[in-house]
Amino acid sequence: MTVGARSRRIEALARAGEQPASEAQGDSRVPAPAAGAFGGVVRFRAHQDVRDVLHYFTSPHWSLMAPTMAAAAILLGLLSNSVPHGPALLSIAAGAALCLPGGAYAKLERRIAHDGWQRYPLMMLAVILPMVLFGFGLAYWTFHHHAVDWTITVNVCVIVVLMATALLENRLTSVIGATIGLWGGSALYAGSGVSMALLTLGAAVGLVLTVSQARRAASQSLVQAEREREQRRAEQLLHEYEQTGQGWFWETDRLGRITYVTARIAAMLGKRAEELEGRPFISLFAIDLQGQQSESSLMFHLDTRSSFHDLHLRAASPGRGSGERWWSISGRPVLDQFNNFMGFRGSGTDLTETHRSQRHVTQLARFDSLTGLANRFQMAEWLDKVLAGPRPETRACALFLLDLDRFKQVNDTMGHPAGDALLKQVAERLSESAGERGRVGRLGGDEFQVLLHGVQHREGLAQLARRMIEALSQPYAIEGTQVTIGASIGIALCPDDGSTSEELIRNADLALYAAKGGGRGRHHFYDENLHADAKERQQLEQDLRDAIADGAFELHYQPQVHTTSEKITSFEALLRWNHPVHGYMSPARFVPVAEECGLVAQIGEWALRSACRDLARWPGSVRVAVNVSPLQFANPALPAIVTSAIATAGIDPSRLELEITESVFLSDDQATEAMFAALKRIGVRLALDDFGTGYSSLGYLEKAPFDKIKIDQSFVRGAAVAGSRNGAIISSIVSLAEALGMETTAEGVETLDELDLVRLLGCSHVQGYVYERPLSAAAASARLEQGLVVVAKGPRATRAPRQTMLRRVAMEHGAHSYEGTIRNISRSGAMIEGLWNVPDGTVFGLHFSEDHVVMATARWCREDRLGVEFAQPLEIDATGAVLAGPARQQAQRAERADTALLRRLA
Repeated sequence: MTVGARSRRIEALARAGEQPASEAQGDSRVPAPAAGAFGGVVRFRAHQDVRDVLHYFTSPHWSLMAPTMAAAAILLGLLSNSVPHGPALLSIAAGAALCLPGGAYAKLERRIAHDGWQRYPLMMLAVILPMVLFGFGLAYWTFHHHAVDWTITVNVCVIVVLMATALLENRLTSVIGATIGLWGGSALYAGSGVSMALLTLGAAVGLVLTVSQARRAASQSLVQAEREREQRRAEQLLHEYEQTGQGWFWETDRLGRITYVTARIAAMLGKRAEELEGRPFISLFAIDLQGQQSESSLMFHLDTRSSFHDLHLRAASPGRGSGERWWSISGRPVLDQFNNFMGFRGSGTDLTETHRSQRHVTQLARFDSLTGLANRFQMAEWLDKVLAGPRPETRACALFLLDLDRFKQVNDTMGHPAGDALLKQVAERLSESAGERGRVGRLGGDEFQVLLHGVQHREGLAQLARRMIEALSQPYAIEGTQVTIGASIGIALCPDDGSTSEELIRNADLALYAAKGGGRGRHHFYDENLHADAKERQQLEQDLRDAIADGAFELHYQPQVHTTSEKITSFEALLRWNHPVHGYMSPARFVPVAEECGLVAQIGEWALRSACRDLARWPGSVRVAVNVSPLQFANPALPAIVTSAIATAGIDPSRLELEITESVFLSDDQATEAMFAALKRIGVRLALDDFGTGYSSLGYLEKAPFDKIKIDQSFVRGAAVAGSRNGAIISSIVSLAEALGMETTAEGVETLDELDLVRLLGCSHVQGYVYERPLSAAAASARLEQGLVVVAKGPRATRAPRQTMLRRVAMEHGAHSYEGTIRNISRSGAMIEGLWNVPDGTVFGLHFSEDHVVMATARWCREDRLGVEFAQPLEIDATGAVLAGPARQQAQRAERADTALLRRLA
């Protein structure tokens, strides 16, 4: 029953002078009647909630009995052509008059309890007495007017009884009372014993029937009241179910048009329920037959007239400002008694919040919450889908692995919120660079991944990688501070570098390590040699840990000489490691590994304490310079470590000089300034190392309290060669330092010409092989015992121009084979790094490739650097570049490379 039908029922009951039980006295349960609970004609134990019309003796319509009696008297008079007078007229008029207040009788009775005795006198007055008077009047009229026939009187009485039965509305007690009263009035006037006997018998039968009917009515009333109560409860629950928004109901006709829908749902669609009636049911939803499978299922069920359950559908949006809503609907076909299809009826629930939660969970599970990029799981899923393609060309792809350079310094110095803001900007730039070509994801931390689907050419990938590195290397504005970082990229291709996701990711990771090992800020394609390099790096990391535990590191000291007095003023502490297998290893090989695996802090603290301990044995005018890595500088505990090392060694703090690179200014914030201030309070000196090779502006020189600027050796090398601009750069640095009240040290001075130049340009100190190579702690102490004055020695002129190269070669000497790295090369010789203590005159066979060997003789060896002279000069190309192999062989290689490129492009 709908809410409207319920309202109409309540109104009907109210018009009948009743009210629903739920509104009268609550919703209490109705007890069953007790057996034998009869105390009168219709007195039975009924609960007060029972409001059945059979329980009342009078009817609101009983007043119509008065005109009925009048009409019956007129009819009898017309048929008999007579007029009642005297007692007959008075009796008929009195009976009609007593019936007139029938409505008042009904209202009065409803104020009396169901089992109240006052109802019986009221019934006697309202029903029985008027009928007795009317029957007595008709009998008197018939006996005293011979024109009136008893047959006519009886028929009139029957009509009156039938009318009374209709007006009393099946109230059996009242009907029997009215009938007995009418005939009793007639029999009373006639005085016939037989009539009275029959009337008494009829009254007894009527009494029995009344009692039986009353009991049956009581039982039926209780059942009906219980049924109506359950129905009202169900209606109320359904109504509350709709109003609270937990669900809604709908109904359609056989043509699929809406006949009913919950008003709240219509309001969500911007309509009234009446406006939706008659519209197609599918108009409630945003139907996309090619989109959601559930929507096509709805069309199928509506067409086949079959039941459906829990179909997820998107609601039709009422306008631009409304949010997306999702519903789950269920329905079943409605059939009549002849199995004819009448339409659908069903219910629905709101799934909007569930869908939002699912989308949020999916977002968290598949996308990075910080940058919005795909996470590691999503990228792996995309890569697996690409590699599962049906044809080889559909499986082709390229995988970029990116790692941000110097991001950890930003995170450590500026805090994680600044690091998060930086990662968001990196994600935006990376997405713009990749564009529509690739899918970008963040794997975690500062590591990103780019997947490019389809056949890719290495030249195009190299250009894209360079664009990404350039975009990511532009300055960032973070919390009002300008920050600069870099990026390194490793690239692997399918199917060239692997056919499974594990192979591609592993090989791209190896390429990334190669890019970072090559100086960072660059890209590198995977090649097979990287496996050996990765294994070597892993072994090197383990050897570093063992070296820290065993104390296998050493400090060598290279003098820094005053240019005018040529006296040693300080030593720079240089870290050395005598590897148990490879011998002395260059710091350029193991320090980056130590930084990546987090060992540089331990090594740096050991170097600082060892340098202070050695300094305590030297003359008081000599200082020591110790390098501090950016990771050490970012450690808030650095001032405490420096103070502890000075106190333990018992030296003057001004004798300790800390060399710091420009990279600490990548995040020029309060933490950096606070660190400088804390170190200066200790009393140590500060030197700016490798000046001019960093990424910062000159603005930091105004704030940082440096005592010295060290000019990088890249500006010193070749400065004395005609046409070189390095001299002008050195002159500018010296002028800047003098203006700021700072000393200058020129690094890497190896020839007398370079020494004369830096002296002429005003450098206050010199450091390089022209004076002394690095010495062990014992050798440095012995050298100081000879005095502080040193004499420059070395070649006068700079060597002929050489080609810079970073190439690994195999070197054979007798039955032994060594590995080295060519740093620069000319037609006549090369400088090779990686071998220590090689005697002059040692002959090697340099293997540039499997089929090309060049004989070379060692001419000098300093630390791990070796100078060799070729037995035969090498060839040069048209541009003057040295060819490390025969010209014909180089031409053949170039031809093969061009052929491979053309095939790949085809």
